Amino acid sequence: MSEVKVSKEQSLTKREMPTGELFTSAFPFDRFFGLSPFSWMREMTREMDRVLRGGTALTDGWAPTVDIQQCNGTLTVTAELPGLQKEEVKVEITDEALIIEGERKREHKEDHEGYHRWERSYGHFYRSIPLPEGAKTDQAKAELDNGVLKVSMPVPEVKKRVRQVTIEEGTKAKPATA
Repeated sequence: MSEVKVSKEQSLTKREMPTGELFTSAFPFDRFFGLSPFSWMREMTREMDRVLRGGTALTDGWAPTVDIQQCNGTLTVTAELPGLQKEEVKVEITDEALIIEGERKREHKEDHEGYHRWERSYGHFYRSIPLPEGAKTDQAKAELDNGVLKVSMPVPEVKKRVRQVTIEEGTKAKPATA
């Protein structure tokens, strides 16, 4: 049998790391490139909140993917919540926003001859989606099916005011006479 050399690298604690290294290790800046200024600010705020709570952007929590669609007088919000049951998700509606909140707690154990593996995954999520003015929140319906949450409610149709503007022929500037 061949020999395998195992070496243990010493890891730095937060106190031993220079401030710049801690900052860059906690913020994966490369994922911010290409975002609009408002998306960039929202992501930076989210990352700062995670770091101030003691976690890092790479290990703390998760945020479910959300699709928002307004069509034929209905606002539909679809959130991907794989593996979650309805008891693990809370949906609230205020006059201004739809709030989806929950916590994922997963443990996976494997026992085989020669090794034991136990993986845990935890994460709290909170999404607040602004509602259009006049949304009928009292008629909202929510359904969780196979890890996909679908919340729908009636909203007033937005009537677009369109007015055609007549284009006039331009006047040529006449040279000034003295």
